[in-house]
Amino acid sequence: MTPAVGVDPGEHAALERVWRDRTGLWGWLTSTEHKSIGKRYIITAFVFFLLGGLNAGLMRAQLARPENGLIGPDRYNQLFTVHGTTMMFLFAVPIMTAMGLYFVPLMVGARNVAFPRLNAYGYWVYLIGGTFLYVQLLLNTGPDTGWFSYVPLAGPGFSPGKRVDTWAQTVTFTEIAALVGAVELIVTIFKNRAPGMSLNRMPLFVWAMLVMAFMILFAMPWVASATLFLAMDRLIGTHLFNPAEGGDALLWQHLFWFFGHPEVYIIFVPALGMVSEIVSTFTRRPVFGYPAMVLSLITTGFLSFSLWVHHMFVTGIPELGSSFFTAASFMIAIPTGIQIFCWIATIWAGRPRLTVPFLFILGFVVTFMIGGFSGVMIASVPYDQQAHDTYFIVAHLHYVLLGGGVFPLFGAFYFWYPKITGRLLSERLGRWHFALWFIGVNLTFFPMHLLGLRGMPRRVYTYLPETGWGPLNLLATIGAVIVVLSVVLFLVNVALSRWKGSEAGENPWDAPTLEWGTTSPPPSYNFAYVPVVEGRSALWDRSPDHPVVTGLRTDMREVLVTTLLDAEPDHRHRHPQSTVWPLLTALSTGVLFITLVYTPWGLVIGIVPLTISFIGWGWPTERDHQEQLREEAAA
Repeated sequence: MTPAVGVDPGEHAALERVWRDRTGLWGWLTSTEHKSIGKRYIITAFVFFLLGGLNAGLMRAQLARPENGLIGPDRYNQLFTVHGTTMMFLFAVPIMTAMGLYFVPLMVGARNVAFPRLNAYGYWVYLIGGTFLYVQLLLNTGPDTGWFSYVPLAGPGFSPGKRVDTWAQTVTFTEIAALVGAVELIVTIFKNRAPGMSLNRMPLFVWAMLVMAFMILFAMPWVASATLFLAMDRLIGTHLFNPAEGGDALLWQHLFWFFGHPEVYIIFVPALGMVSEIVSTFTRRPVFGYPAMVLSLITTGFLSFSLWVHHMFVTGIPELGSSFFTAASFMIAIPTGIQIFCWIATIWAGRPRLTVPFLFILGFVVTFMIGGFSGVMIASVPYDQQAHDTYFIVAHLHYVLLGGGVFPLFGAFYFWYPKITGRLLSERLGRWHFALWFIGVNLTFFPMHLLGLRGMPRRVYTYLPETGWGPLNLLATIGAVIVVLSVVLFLVNVALSRWKGSEAGENPWDAPTLEWGTTSPPPSYNFAYVPVVEGRSALWDRSPDHPVVTGLRTDMREVLVTTLLDAEPDHRHRHPQSTVWPLLTALSTGVLFITLVYTPWGLVIGIVPLTISFIGWGWPTERDHQEQLREEAAA
């Protein structure tokens, strides 16, 4: 790693010695650096995306023609359950969080996240949970009751065995990881921003990640309660969801969807932040209406908690309640509409460069608007009651998630790949990737609207030729093949560009935010001198002799802590050294949760190593002790 321009080589060497991870496998296992954790989070989530896509490909192959015998009903049930669980819990939320864990510290001028060891623990727990799910699928004991696991189907009466318990514990692992990520983002944003970056100067992506993190904090406890209650019904014989014993099956739906609907926006809100950064950079203008954009993000976060019942219109909700939730469902389109208006105004006033990231943003607008229109349709109770259990809902869900989440995400990959690797992705391959992805997504999912209107129900593994659903299903399967080709092209582009892509330099796009003010890839310490922010567009508004913060120690991992509102320097904080204890604690957590699925003795088996791990985590090392002594001597 070479020092950035203007950085003293001696200081660079000292900072590298303090902040750099150890080399080799041990260094990889013990790393607590946010970029290292962020990269492995992104790669792991993308691997789960490929596995979830493989599940979907098998389902589409099965449905390509009537009475197909490729996959039996039991395996099909496992595939659609694991597909949904993967995409919602193992790909979409984790990868959005991962983008924040990598880029937010860089964008706010920090050297690491607020709690580095906790960050590493969150990643390991997430990896163990996802691996557990796929091991069960390979053993033909994967969950088979859908990614929402409705009771009473998921209860002990209709789903004996351990399949549902596998699903519940996988969700528990991902809840822990998501909550860890949310805490990291909130504290880092509030307390580690560079001086001068007051709240009204934060990049819109950082605002989006902050809103998302608070949404996770408020949403995850509900699904945690739901899965805990389900596990209690199944493993120790409570009857919380059993109407025959005084329980309530609808309680599950309320708990699940109070989390489940905001989860869609937990995926969507960070994507809005990505869109804003890309639009601003490639039009060379600050996004029009910054206060309106921030308020729209916050409003979207609030409103997303007010419409969970529109998933339950067919459960006999009173008409007054249905009217309220219909109105809320319509109302949430308003802040999104405001943001689209601001982006259009920015593009209108600027000179857009039609690079690959920008093409993906245009694809996002088209695809997401189709999903939004069908969302307005099913917010109407009479229509929802007709379409609720049909492929129309499958089409709507995928248009919203792929349009609102994955299109901006691919744009963000092309946008930030040079910062992560120091190399540019190929524009030519990227344009082919975009074209195939756009065509494939629409060819796959638009026919599903028509299948739903013609009455094809969800979650069926086959159908009769007389239904007439064969041609549209074949068309959707052809679209899925094109989607696969586009993703393969993306992976080829990533691999080739990593090897021989053009060198990117510090800021190949002339972007305005702080992460582009350091080398590509960034050094282990991010910034040799903490920058001082002079305007909302940190690099565009920077004066020629821009000030920086000096005086932080180079013989220990010292960071600057700033005030919440105005980011004024408050005090210094010493970060702990990298350690293996987050990994060991995550393994202990895995032993506890997984053995609990099979025996109540899992509590005894798991609690001992978990306790030892927590003690080891907090036990100071000799190096920590020496640093503390130097810190006290300097004070």
